[in-house]
Amino acid sequence: MDNRWLQLLGGIAFLILYLFFSAKTEMGTKLFMNQNSDRLAEIINFLQISDKLATAGQPTIKQFRSIADAGYETVINLALPTSDGAIANEAQLVQSFGMEYIAIPVNWESPTMADLDGFLQAMEQRQRQKIFVHCAKNMRVSAFVYLYRRLHLNCDREQAIADLHKIWQPNETWQKFIDAKLT
Repeated sequence: MDNRWLQLLGGIAFLILYLFFSAKTEMGTKLFMNQNSDRLAEIINFLQISDKLATAGQPTIKQFRSIADAGYETVINLALPTSDGAIANEAQLVQSFGMEYIAIPVNWESPTMADLDGFLQAMEQRQRQKIFVHCAKNMRVSAFVYLYRRLHLNCDREQAIADLHKIWQPNETWQKFIDAKLT
C-alpha cells in the first residue's frame, strides 16, 4: 500500500511540475513574442499591414535582428543607398540573419512605373512569404504597398487609403504617380 501511495504522489508531483513548466514556457513564448512586437513598433513609422506584410522607415542594425526574429523571410528596400540612415552593408546584414534581400532604389522626386513594376513583381513572386518592406521614412513604401494592395490583393480602397494616410498624405508628385497607375 505504501508503494502505491508513493507512486500516486510521484505521479501527481510530476503532473503538477509538468503543468507548471508548460505554463511558464507558454508565458515565456508569449512574453518573447510581445517583446519582439514591441521592438518592431520602435522602427520609424512601423505599420503592420497583415500577418505576412509590414512596412516601415529605415531600421537600425539591431532592428533587423528583431525583423528576422519575427519570422520575416524577405526584406525589400525601396530607399536609395544615399538616403538618411542607410546602412552601407544592408544586403549582407539582412542575408546574415537568414532573410532574402531585394533592393529597388526609388528616387523620391521622380518615382517610375518601372520601379513600381519591379516591386509588384517581387511581391507577387513572394506572396506566400512574410515580407518586410522599408525605405527611409515609409513614404515611398506606403505608396507602393497601397498600389500593390489595390491592384493585386483587391483590397478595399477605404482600408488601403486609411493605412497609407497613417503614414502620410502623398504630395503632388506621389499623388500623380498613384493616380496614373490606378487609371
